[in-house]
Amino acid sequence: MVFRRLLGSLGVGGPTVDTVLAPGPATPGGGVSGEVVLRGGDASFTIEAVTLELVARVEAETEDGEHEGFTGFDRATVGGGFELGAGEHRSLPFVLTLPWETPVTELYGQSLGIVLGVRTEVAVAGAKDKGDLDPLTVGPLPAQEAVLEAFGQLGFGFRSADLELGRIGGTGQRLPFYQEIELTPPPRYSHTINEIEVTFLASAAGIEVVLEADKRGGPFRAGDDTLSRFTVSHEDIGRRDWTGEVDGWVSRLVEHRAAYGDHASYGHDELYGAHDGGHGHGGHHSGSGIGAGVAGVAGGAAVGIAGGFVAAEVIDEVGDFFEDDEDGGDGGDGGDGGGDEE
Repeated sequence: MVFRRLLGSLGVGGPTVDTVLAPGPATPGGGVSGEVVLRGGDASFTIEAVTLELVARVEAETEDGEHEGFTGFDRATVGGGFELGAGEHRSLPFVLTLPWETPVTELYGQSLGIVLGVRTEVAVAGAKDKGDLDPLTVGPLPAQEAVLEAFGQLGFGFRSADLELGRIGGTGQRLPFYQEIELTPPPRYSHTINEIEVTFLASAAGIEVVLEADKRGGPFRAGDDTLSRFTVSHEDIGRRDWTGEVDGWVSRLVEHRAAYGDHASYGHDELYGAHDGGHGHGGHHSGSGIGAGVAGVAGGAAVGIAGGFVAAEVIDEVGDFFEDDEDGGDGGDGGDGGGDEE
């Protein structure tokens, strides 16, 4: 998707900017290639810098309630220090390396409702202009896909996904927000838990999988949240029975056997029990589990027990955000995509 923009700070007759991203989804820790195309206006201008910023729509909980806004999470300068002549066309090819913790926006080609974008900022004639914004699509790493597929094989359904401003204590988290993927339980666990939230914190070595179970209460006890963490190496993907592995994680999480600091080893996996206070309130990749649930809901028909989420509406919402920006809006509630954290 390409948005051609007149650099508004320079008025009519000024240069325009187009940013074109290579087609297809990127992956966390991988590269995003493309080019920034500048077209000169009626006069020459000095282009001081062309900077690309990764932005995300996030949710933040405050004393006033829950709010949504946009925050930047990485920047890179891809050119500058040249004169753009009247009517001149100049292309600036680039390759951006995404942070390992970049959220996943799609699974099996279906949108999860996460909004990411690449914003182009041009510094020219002593002013900065956010001249172009393009949606960024990110698919899962093999380890992330293997874990989600295992949940699907166990009968869990996809409910929703969002980005939460804040940090999960005791983890190696680097970005100022984290992604939560909410899953509904199969009948085996539906009497025990309302949902499980999955968070992936990826790095070059592997991924931390943070699971939080919203446990149901009973006649003599209140419901509570239980959190555990597991570490998965990228090299483990083809070596393990992930359905059995994840089934063991869930069983231990639900039974709440482990105390914080206990260590149960599963190859490169580590289990940590109990809530640590920071989490806010062999690959079988057939696409038949969670992915099928996402695809089915996106088509308007709930699959299995996945419910309460209409991906088609989310896709429209994502499109509206970028259309608003193309028309000159700021693209969201209370944020300009330029790194303002709520």
